[in-house]
Amino acid sequence: MSDARRYVQIESPFAMYRGGQLAQATIAYEAWGEPVGRGDNAILLFTGLSPSAHAASSADDPSPGWWEYMIGPGKPIDTDRFFVICINSLGSCFGSTGPASIDPATGRPYRIEFPLLSVEDIVNAARSACMALGIDHFHTVAGCSLGGMDVLAYAAMYPGTYRNLISISAAVHATPFAIGIRSLQREMIRSDPEWAGGWYADDAGPKEGMRLARKLGVMSYRSGEEWSQRFGRNRLAETERAGAVPLGPEFEIEGYLEYNARRFVGGFDANCYLYLSHAMDLFDIADHGGGSLEAGMRPIDARRALVAGVTTDWLFPVAQQHEIAALLDGAGVEVSMHELESIQGHDSFLIDHERFAPMVEHFLGADAP
Repeated sequence: MSDARRYVQIESPFAMYRGGQLAQATIAYEAWGEPVGRGDNAILLFTGLSPSAHAASSADDPSPGWWEYMIGPGKPIDTDRFFVICINSLGSCFGSTGPASIDPATGRPYRIEFPLLSVEDIVNAARSACMALGIDHFHTVAGCSLGGMDVLAYAAMYPGTYRNLISISAAVHATPFAIGIRSLQREMIRSDPEWAGGWYADDAGPKEGMRLARKLGVMSYRSGEEWSQRFGRNRLAETERAGAVPLGPEFEIEGYLEYNARRFVGGFDANCYLYLSHAMDLFDIADHGGGSLEAGMRPIDARRALVAGVTTDWLFPVAQQHEIAALLDGAGVEVSMHELESIQGHDSFLIDHERFAPMVEHFLGADAP
C-alpha cells in the first residue's frame, strides 16, 4: 500500500512538559491542499487517542481516512480552499516518536522509560513540526476528543497564532467517570502477564489485556440507545457461540465487541496506549491559570470558535461542551455552540456526517481564507 505519511525532525533535545527530554523526536503528519503564505489558509488537525494522521484519502494513499467525509475537494473542510495538516500525536505508534520508538541512547525501544507524556507535549511537538514546515499561523485549529483537548491547550499556549478554533467532544479536564473508565482499561493491560512490566518484545505484548481494554473502550465510545437499536437481545448464531466455554458469549453485542477488539489488537502498541490514555487524565486547562479554569482560558484570542458535542456521549458529556463554550465566551471569543442529538455517543463525529458535516461547512464558510 502507498503511504502518504511525511516526517519532520523537531528540535533536539525536545523538553517534555512534566520533566525529562527526548534526545531526538520525529513527528509524522499527512497533508492535503496547498498552503498560502505561512498558513493563511492552513487548518491544523489533531487526532483522538487511537487514529493515525491518515484523516482522509489522497493520491499517495487512496484508502479512506478516519474523517473521510469531512476532508477533501468540495467537502466541508474543502482542500481546494484550505491546506490541512493532520498531526500524529507524539507518543503514538504511527510514525511519531513514542514508547515503541528506539531510544538512541540504548538502541532499544523506550517502552516505559519514555518520559511522562502530556497533552502539552503533543501540542508543543505539533507546533515545532509546523514551524519546521514554514507554517507559523493557522486559519483554524481543530480536533475531536483528545484532539479537542489539544486544541484548547494549543489555543492557551500559543495565542496570536490562529484565527479560529473547532473543538468537538472535548473537555477542559476529564470527568471522574472518564478517568475511571480509562484507569480500568490501563489496569487490564498492565494486569496481563504478557505486559512484562512494560518490557515486552516487539512481536509479543499484552494481547489479552488490549483485547479487554478495547471492549470497554468501545462500550464507552457508543451509547446504550444505539446498542438497543442495532442489537436488541438478538442471539449469536450457534456456530458463533463459544461452545466449549461455560457461560460464554451468546448475544450479538458480545460478538460485535469481540470483532472490534480483535481488529484493534496488534495494530496499536500497548505502552503507547497507556501513555496517551494517561495524558488525557492528567490534562487540566486550569494548570495554565494557577488552578483557575477562567484564567487558564483567558489567553485564548480566537476570533471565532465552534464547540460541539452530543447528548448521548458518556465520556465527554455535552455539559462539558457547554462549559468550554462558556469559558471561551468569557475570554471574548465569538462562540457557536452545537448540542447534537446523534445516537452514536462519543464516536458520533466519526459517523454522523448528516449532522457534523453541515455544521463544520457553515462555520468555515463564514470565514473564507
